[in-house]
Amino acid sequence: MADQLSIDVIKDFQQKLSSLLGVSGHEEEVRNFIIGEIEKNSLADKSWIDPLGNVLAIKEGTIGEDRILLDAHIDEIGFMVSHITEKGFLRFVPIGTWDIRILLGQSVILKSADGKIFNGIIGSLPPHITTVKERNKVVTIDNMYIDIGMSSEEEVIENQINIGTTGTLYSPFVEFPNGMVRGKAFDDRTGCNVLLHTLLLLKEQEHSDTVLINFAAQEEAGGQGAITGAYSLKPTMAIAIENTTAADVPGVSKEKIPVYIGKGPAITVADLSIITNPKINARLIKNAEQEDIPWQYKKPKYSRTDAGRIQITRKGVPSTVVSVPCRYIHSPTSLLKLEDIYNTVRLIEAFIRNPSKI
Repeated sequence: MADQLSIDVIKDFQQKLSSLLGVSGHEEEVRNFIIGEIEKNSLADKSWIDPLGNVLAIKEGTIGEDRILLDAHIDEIGFMVSHITEKGFLRFVPIGTWDIRILLGQSVILKSADGKIFNGIIGSLPPHITTVKERNKVVTIDNMYIDIGMSSEEEVIENQINIGTTGTLYSPFVEFPNGMVRGKAFDDRTGCNVLLHTLLLLKEQEHSDTVLINFAAQEEAGGQGAITGAYSLKPTMAIAIENTTAADVPGVSKEKIPVYIGKGPAITVADLSIITNPKINARLIKNAEQEDIPWQYKKPKYSRTDAGRIQITRKGVPSTVVSVPCRYIHSPTSLLKLEDIYNTVRLIEAFIRNPSKI
């Protein structure tokens, strides 16, 4: 099935998905794009949007003994407006986890209540009017603001920007050498890309196990979408598809590098939310070896994923995580290799195509 995959199409989907604005709890753009692709291409026997905002889909198996849930979250980290000053500056609180050291001076985009996009800049006290001691301190979010070029609270509100308005840091999609691309929100629009391509590969083939899909809302806010989606779909096993930290950069020792760019999908043995199921991992590894798909372990114990929520749904769901390595996650821009997405799709498709009891 690998010959049906196209790096160019993977790249096109990555650019489209990453350019969408979908901060946790406000994922409408992403949700509408995904449900549109599923329905336009008839990728599932049933698809719908649940009350929390998950995009759920089912592709029935020929036997249906197992129900395999594939989960990828549609939301991204961002910020929410918490106060508007008299002169039109915006105070904000984070949605998800940011490295506050990199926020100052960054470009931001936010969406008004009527759907218009506004640009801004994160600022604080200018360095020219601060002391050396003040400049050597990390500026906290409480001391930052967003400047959107407006001159009064009234003007901001007239443009339907108010307390609760959301946005995020902005970075355009750019191609790098060696099949690398950069952009915003790769965590976890990359997983969404993997799931859409997996469905495309499964469209014309029979598979014995039923495939359940959750494009999950609000992972960055606590994994609420994973909980409700898994409860609704009733899986017998699950794989969360993620982006994960590739710290293969200067200054990081080998034992502290969770995964590497270019070495294929990463299989998690444990993270901060789950001890993954060894039988599912063994099935993944067996398929990778049979299909000559490069893969790597993700070293424990870093980050949290939807799998930690899914595994404790109902009576418990055997679960694991497969991730695409990515540098600079939870920053304005991320960097990954398209071939790693390609091989992750291959691995997940092979896992579905070659059933085995766990």
